[in-house]
Amino acid sequence: MILLFSILLALSSVLMIVLVLMHKGRGGGLSDMFGGGVSSSLGGSSVAERNLDRLTVGVALVWVVCVFALGLLLKVSA
Repeated sequence: MILLFSILLALSSVLMIVLVLMHKGRGGGLSDMFGGGVSSSLGGSSVAERNLDRLTVGVALVWVVCVFALGLLLKVSA
């Protein structure tokens, strides 16, 4: 069980990094260095941005559940 949660935690961590990096830059940061400042905002977020937000929150919830589950399992097994 610990191995399953460890693998799930590692996968969700990598996926979380990728999803956060895919978000549109809000200006003035590192995203401008990589061309984020070139694109113009058309006002409001698109359907793709909203779906990316939902997916990021879902992966974050899986990550938090894995951290708590691993903490409890490791505390009980010790």
